[in-house]
Amino acid sequence: MEVKKSPKADLETKKTLFRQIGLIVALAVVFLAFEYKNYDRRTLDLMQRVVEDIPEEIIPITEQNVKPPPPPPPQQVTVLEIVEDDVEVEDVEINVEVDQKVAIEVYVPPAREDDEIVEQEIFTVVESMPEFPGGPAKMMEFIAKNIKYPPMARESGIQGRVFINFVVEPNGSVSNVKVLRGIGGGCDEEAIRVVETMPKWTPGRQRGKAVRVSFNLPVRFTLQ
Repeated sequence: MEVKKSPKADLETKKTLFRQIGLIVALAVVFLAFEYKNYDRRTLDLMQRVVEDIPEEIIPITEQNVKPPPPPPPQQVTVLEIVEDDVEVEDVEINVEVDQKVAIEVYVPPAREDDEIVEQEIFTVVESMPEFPGGPAKMMEFIAKNIKYPPMARESGIQGRVFINFVVEPNGSVSNVKVLRGIGGGCDEEAIRVVETMPKWTPGRQRGKAVRVSFNLPVRFTLQ
């Protein structure tokens, strides 16, 4: 029996097509293997936030109405003892005929101890407390006129009071400006800047003498 094969069923003519299809499939598998990504699983722990109600610490403001200190103790009388002026002084010989060949001893001055600089005491309460020129009302007017609300605090909605401590020197100048309690957002630095630009105060006095006095001042920041 003679076997008859149709030319359309001959696969030799389609060998090139099958090879191309196989290469395309292999390239697609390799490309997908490079593009495949594996992500680590993460577990989200959604905890409930608890708002703690922390009571606001109140820092006392320096008050000017204070009781006068007790009077100083009576001074002791120093008794001077008079001695006779009978101390003998030795004569000092001075040779005026000294030439260049005579060796002269180099004068060495006696060692002098440096005087220790004693810093004046800083008082908290004195007989006459320091005062801003014109009184507290003028001080509040000066702060309101010169203070600038920080942009960071304005954008974040930060407002409140910054407590500043400084020292009024005997000449009325302001020194040692620092923050006792701040609110952040640039408000602390702005409060320090305004206090440092204050004019000279009327200095505090103790027993009629101008002294250094520590002063507490709250600076309020309020959004309009």
